[in-house]
Amino acid sequence: MRHPLALFDLDNTLVDRQGTLAEWAAGFVARHGLDTEEQSHLVGMVAARAHPPTFDAIRARYRLPPSATELWRAYCADIAALVSCPPEVLDGLDALRSAGWRVGVATNGASDIQRAKLRSTRILQHVNGVFVSGEVDVRKPRTRHFALAAARCGATLDDGGWMVGDSVVNDIGGGRTAGLRTVWVHNGRSWPNTSGHGPDHTVPDVRAAIDLLLHTTDHERTTA
Repeated sequence: MRHPLALFDLDNTLVDRQGTLAEWAAGFVARHGLDTEEQSHLVGMVAARAHPPTFDAIRARYRLPPSATELWRAYCADIAALVSCPPEVLDGLDALRSAGWRVGVATNGASDIQRAKLRSTRILQHVNGVFVSGEVDVRKPRTRHFALAAARCGATLDDGGWMVGDSVVNDIGGGRTAGLRTVWVHNGRSWPNTSGHGPDHTVPDVRAAIDLLLHTTDHERTTA
């Protein structure tokens, strides 16, 4: 039996990264006695790239006593405690697997923070496999990222499948180049007119994407 593949982005797709970062930044500012106006700057720094070197820059900017390593570890623990995945999304991932799909997560980021999110939200228990770019230093939108994510689910890109995510370039552009059909989670945004070929489908949130996949035909599930 041929099992269709569905890959999901993590940040701002399965979980609300922006909301979690804002909550973390508020706590960081309060803990270290910083001006509340620094919250947006902190969010911007970490949103651009959440990895250990960012915390070297944060430590230097605010002249903080803890080492960058200590700040990074605290950040990973704080984010893991704050992040959540809605129960209806976890139920939807289970429904896809029950319907015969191979379900995976394909995410950019440092392995320790992304894995911490996946564990704390229990997403790991609801998917077949996960690939984090920091594990092999292969980031979306490179096709090899999607190939490695598919392999973690016991599938190959030759079998076709779907990529669901919020990033125009990394998820939709990268997924299409990898031979996958695509679902764009718009999160209240409009598709940019300068981004060429659009996604196969556009939805407001990831649960809507899951419902769409559950209602695709057998032919649609595996053809690009």
